[in-house]
Amino acid sequence: MANPLTKQALGCFLFFSFIFSSLSTLSFALSDAEASLIARRQLLTLRGKEDLPHDFEFEMGLSVTFANERLRRAYIALRALKHAIYSDPLNTTGNWAGANVCAYNGVFCAPALDDPKLSVVAGIDLNHADIAGFLPAELGLLTDVALFHINSNRFCGVIPKTMSSLELMYEFDASNNRFVGSFPTVVLTWQSLKYLDLRYNDFEGELPPKLFEKELDAVFLNNNRFTSTIPDTIGKSIASVVTFANNKFSGCIPHTIGNMTNTLNEILFVGNNLSGCFPPEIGLLGSVTVFDASSNGFVGFLPKSFSGLQKVEELDISHNKLTGFVPENVCKLPSLLNFTFAYNYFNREAQACVPSPKAHTVLDDTSNCLPGRPKQKSTRTCFPVVTRPVDCSKHCGSSSSNVPPKPEPPQPQPSPSPAVPQPSPSPAMPTPSPPKSTPKPQPQPSPSPTVPTSSRLSLPTAPAISFSSSAQPS
Repeated sequence: MANPLTKQALGCFLFFSFIFSSLSTLSFALSDAEASLIARRQLLTLRGKEDLPHDFEFEMGLSVTFANERLRRAYIALRALKHAIYSDPLNTTGNWAGANVCAYNGVFCAPALDDPKLSVVAGIDLNHADIAGFLPAELGLLTDVALFHINSNRFCGVIPKTMSSLELMYEFDASNNRFVGSFPTVVLTWQSLKYLDLRYNDFEGELPPKLFEKELDAVFLNNNRFTSTIPDTIGKSIASVVTFANNKFSGCIPHTIGNMTNTLNEILFVGNNLSGCFPPEIGLLGSVTVFDASSNGFVGFLPKSFSGLQKVEELDISHNKLTGFVPENVCKLPSLLNFTFAYNYFNREAQACVPSPKAHTVLDDTSNCLPGRPKQKSTRTCFPVVTRPVDCSKHCGSSSSNVPPKPEPPQPQPSPSPAVPQPSPSPAMPTPSPPKSTPKPQPQPSPSPTVPTSSRLSLPTAPAISFSSSAQPS
């Protein structure tokens, strides 16, 4: 049976042999033989176990002196990374030579946190360098690195487990590459990690439940190949933004999502295979500004609890199989700017939900089952769905979300009582009709409990680091 690392390296090989035929003018095309060489070099570097021996040493082949041992180890790691790069069209690593690693492009030094007298490599930033290559095991020697940014390159293969020794890691951005394999569990070992960005890669399989038990502020997982359900531990997350978009997640949104009420600002479920009813606990997310669950397979009615999304600005539930009534208290949420419920099976909507060019909120009710509205589904398409209500108690929701929200019926006018005949000989005294009672005012939804305001996501910054003058970013 093939070694998993071999399979992942072959994935890298297939990527290079396929994608490099159409690279931009800034990139150099790779032949199949060259791409295969990159894959083989990664396997040799990882040695099949992704571990560095405790007595690991690198044969430099030249006499070089360093200011301290940590810079020497950084030199070993950076030299290994340079050797793992096949294509560097912008010549980003062109000056990666000699002992002064703090002067290397994309390498930043700062005083060591445990010994301010020592200068150490504290950050790597190779964003948008269009580099083709892989990550060598020697990167585990960069034990003082807190920021590792390599987004928008052509790295492939796996993220080596030796990087678990980077215990100060605060921001890790490997987005927009072609990394493969299961979720890189090495990130779970970084106790200081706050910002995790794995977007636009080819990671696959299940998400480890422990991911949401970490004190992360931002979790970007979109545009990969993850296939699991969303772990119930999401309710333990303190993140302000989480993106599950454009994967292959299935199952329901966990009820525990309601526990994120004090921290969550933005959450994206768009473009997956999620199903079932919306859990009413979504309405507890009083700090959310963006909620997007479009392009999934959600069914049932829109929970009344959505009126609790008092700070939501962008609400998108389009391209699902939702039915029933779209209530006024959702369409009139105080912060709402855009509400899209198109391409569902809603068959009634409050007047406040009808799109209007004069309305403050942009509304879209296209392709539903709404009588009298343009661009709706046909009766033949709507009938089998709207006549078979979904029991949400059996589809992820709760029994309380079984009944669709309905507008309050108008209060009936009491009819006058018939006149009672009076005995003679007294003159007949007409009995006055009771006064018409005025209709009772419609009950308004009580305001949601005040939730501490959380500002829209701003990317976390690293611990206070003062970079040396010779290594300031250009």
